[in-house]
Amino acid sequence: MSLDQKIGSREAVVGIMGCGYVGLPLALEFAKKNFHVLAFDLDNDRIAQINSGMSYIPDVPTSELSECVRKGLLEATSDFSRLKEVDTVSICVPTPLRKTKDPDISYIMQAVENLVSYRKSGQLIILESTTYPGTTREMMLPALEGGGRFKVGEDFHLAFSPERVDPGNPKYNIVNTPKVVGGITPDCTRLASMLYGAIVETVIPVSSTESAEMVKLLENTFRSVNIGLVNELALMSHNLNVNIWEIIDAAASKPFGFMPFYPGPGLGGHCIPIDPHYLSWKARQTGFEARFIELAGVVNSFMPHHVVNRVVYALNNHSKCLKGARVLVVGVAYKKDVNDLRESPALDVMALLEKSGAILSYSDPYFPSLKWGNGTLDSVELSKPEMLKEFDLAVVITNHSQIDYKMLLGQFPLIVDTRNVYKNVSHPSLVSL
Repeated sequence: MSLDQKIGSREAVVGIMGCGYVGLPLALEFAKKNFHVLAFDLDNDRIAQINSGMSYIPDVPTSELSECVRKGLLEATSDFSRLKEVDTVSICVPTPLRKTKDPDISYIMQAVENLVSYRKSGQLIILESTTYPGTTREMMLPALEGGGRFKVGEDFHLAFSPERVDPGNPKYNIVNTPKVVGGITPDCTRLASMLYGAIVETVIPVSSTESAEMVKLLENTFRSVNIGLVNELALMSHNLNVNIWEIIDAAASKPFGFMPFYPGPGLGGHCIPIDPHYLSWKARQTGFEARFIELAGVVNSFMPHHVVNRVVYALNNHSKCLKGARVLVVGVAYKKDVNDLRESPALDVMALLEKSGAILSYSDPYFPSLKWGNGTLDSVELSKPEMLKEFDLAVVITNHSQIDYKMLLGQFPLIVDTRNVYKNVSHPSLVSL
């Protein structure tokens, strides 16, 4: 039976490499569409949770995961020899940056090594991990070709399809978010489009893997640059004595030619703080200097320092200094309503506060405890006002929906609001970003 027929009849066994915020939701979606899914991961705790039907990601309901596991449609394993059993493989592994801001594609290449060791004839391999343009063709393809012993488009098929997962987004998910696909050959593109077309409403084929890789970087660089712009305007607004939040809301009333972006304490998550560096690194390889991208990175990386400056400003106005002040950081997740700490600006703010001598505590409903330094911090319960009286200041970093900010207003002598949770509220204890 051809791969086309297997996909069309739901008899294709789908492999997912990496069971994080991208891989697990993708695995579940294929299982819900009656594909048999084999999910691979190195983390045995994750594997045990998946196979017991327990979700560790908020966007993956335990009820749906357990149902698919019970039906035998979804299974997790750390045995990569079982790659021989799958007809398609979607690679959803991390792509971090090195300390030098160079791309680290070691996880991708480790996945490729496993595929080379346990290949199955005719397999469709799709990279979803964000990377620089050229990775699929220049790095993956030669390894999979095995020195010319295997031919792409015949012995195996290779494509790139950028993940577009937005954790905590109640409106857009895998199914209703268009899926961009670009293959090494037209047939690779067609098969990848057919596979993803079985689970998503819209597939957007592009001419090459490089184009598909660039799409993801454009999307997140667009956000990084525009957030950098509005962060710079936020820094400027204090000198101009204007309210940046009011200005953005007013500008957003224009029905054309404007898209609102909002300032904040810094960039978090795996995408926006990291992806633009992939593009600027690749540009440097060609002798091109990506000045907008680099400047946005400078502005955005300064924002945690600006937050600390606002904390110092607030304390000084009340005849207090930062050294020895008891500071509560409200929210440590990188964005609202998710249990994700990746690249969270809260961690940078906390490190800067502690370095300046502040006595740190935090509160976050998604993180009961937090590894910090050589020890552990426990989340402060905001529902107990008697526990809040000891603090000199609270700084709102993450605007979780379940936090009662109105209640907090009367509990702290000072609050630095980096997320505009106190929009249109005037109170002597409040200091804005």
